[in-house]
Amino acid sequence: MGVYLILLIVIAGLLLLLYMWRQAFLDQVIESSLHFEDFPASFGKVTIFFISDIHKRSISDEIINKVKGRADIVVLGGDLTEGKVPFSRIESNLIKLKEIGPVYFVWGNNDYETDYHLLDATLLKYGVKILDNTSVLFESEAGEKISLLGIDFMDGERDRLDLAIQDAHEDSFRILVSHTPAILGQIEPDSNISLLLSGHTHGGQIRFLGVGRYKKGRIAKKNNTTYLVSNGYGTSLLPLRLGAKPETHLITLLPQG
Repeated sequence: MGVYLILLIVIAGLLLLLYMWRQAFLDQVIESSLHFEDFPASFGKVTIFFISDIHKRSISDEIINKVKGRADIVVLGGDLTEGKVPFSRIESNLIKLKEIGPVYFVWGNNDYETDYHLLDATLLKYGVKILDNTSVLFESEAGEKISLLGIDFMDGERDRLDLAIQDAHEDSFRILVSHTPAILGQIEPDSNISLLLSGHTHGGQIRFLGVGRYKKGRIAKKNNTTYLVSNGYGTSLLPLRLGAKPETHLITLLPQG
């Protein structure tokens, strides 16, 4: 009986690993509509394709085809890559994302594992706007404004939210992109950040009985800031997931009512 029990345990373990491996390579677009009292009505709506934590993955055509023609901009929430990922794969992913719309990028921790000078040059080559403690302004025909802010990764004292806020237009609807949601601790009510987009946590990546290192991805609110934390698209260390499926996001911003 002991041998059969061990064999059953081994088979169950292998099946679980296979299941976790298959979960890691799922393609999912989560669609959300978010309404804000301060969203400038003259824009009508703005739709963002948000993807973070790509790591070693190649973005599937299924994802691209599902959102192409439906998003105004693409926001890359960091960890586009990691050490030893070939730059040919990075370029292929960027080419695919450019099919959707203009691409905006913030640095993640794993992006610094590669030749980040070459990564910087590659992003510029493909016309990707890097938001490193800066912002970019969008203006409607009626003169209303949206600022998209981005900060560098928070480790190593690279992040300067204060500079990004200074760079943003004072009377604009503000969207902040940070690789890690830990930036929530720095957002003050007078920062006027209406929306935060982040990733980094992978939703815990592997959760047993609902318990993981981090909370699952979610949309929630803290003070005046609505924040989205994504499970991310790829994985770190091992290509395995359990209880935290990979995800990308199609987010539509609308005025309240």
